[in-house]
Amino acid sequence: MTTLTIFHRIVRIFLNLKFEGWKLKIKTFPKTRALGLCSGGLDSILAGLLLQRNSIEPEWITYETPFFSASKARQAAKAHHIPLTVKNITSAYIPMLKSPPCGYGKYMNPCLDCHALMFRLAGEMMQPRQFKFLFSGEVVGQRPMSQTRPSLRYVEKHSGYDGYIIRPLSAKKLPVTIPEKEGWIDREKLLGLSGRTRKPQIELARQFGVTDYPAPAGGCLLTDKGYSTRLKDYFNHQDDWHEAELHLLKFGRHFRLRNDTKLIVGRTHKDNQCIGQFVNQKRDIRLNVKKFPGPLCILPYCTDPELVKLAASVCVGYSKAPRNTPVEVQIATPDGSETLAVVGVTPAEMKPLMI
Repeated sequence: MTTLTIFHRIVRIFLNLKFEGWKLKIKTFPKTRALGLCSGGLDSILAGLLLQRNSIEPEWITYETPFFSASKARQAAKAHHIPLTVKNITSAYIPMLKSPPCGYGKYMNPCLDCHALMFRLAGEMMQPRQFKFLFSGEVVGQRPMSQTRPSLRYVEKHSGYDGYIIRPLSAKKLPVTIPEKEGWIDREKLLGLSGRTRKPQIELARQFGVTDYPAPAGGCLLTDKGYSTRLKDYFNHQDDWHEAELHLLKFGRHFRLRNDTKLIVGRTHKDNQCIGQFVNQKRDIRLNVKKFPGPLCILPYCTDPELVKLAASVCVGYSKAPRNTPVEVQIATPDGSETLAVVGVTPAEMKPLMI
């Protein structure tokens, strides 16, 4: 055996090289792939970029419901060229939201069970898409309720993927995960951030060249007092739900006219347009003052003529029509349309019925 042949064998063994004719080809190995939850905030961005720096191939997943959108995540994915999957999870989210095992935060925000659900849904993609583990941008102690060590542990335990979730920004402050034990990622190259200060993240963003990122403000309507009040009323008065109706809770003034009847009154021209997008013409009654600027009013599910008349009076009361004078209101129903002349009811009179 010649010296050259021996050399070639050694090269093949240690460098995994292949020969084809006179060409030398290096055998490549697929990178470890990870799937991360992405809100589009700075911490999500940094977690993805930190994994990239450690030879991990990250992808992101983000979710949409009427309570939060994927807009920031889309912007982050576009800016940093990390693949993003967007899923509407409303049908899976509502049963959890109605009865979260861990309860609510200050309003109707089920943060821990929400995060557990998101990781569980992301985990269902691991095997089909050959992801080794899951990750997020959460930092220990950054949020006093949802990002404490016990809270992070609760989420992991109830996600169904215990041991497979890495928080790259705080990994050194948390127990060793299966990906670290298996050598898929080097724990020493991860970070140990904790607490509410943002200075380390801002410095890390500077190192990565990240200059455009949103302020750390909540984007979930379930943490909003007004929306949560309307949502609670909605669940208390009907057993079923419709996604368009959940969107309608964002707009206008809402009045509970009767136990089974609610009236929605637009506030501005833009508000009227938003409400109009979610009207169900096969079910809802729509009311407009005919000759004066005014709100778009919606009566879902209503069949009582007296309540329709009251709604018309409210519509006039919130319009620019003259007071104490009969004013025509156009009423569009699933069966046709009619005009009704009514005297306006003042906003002060309606205040006790406002949700």
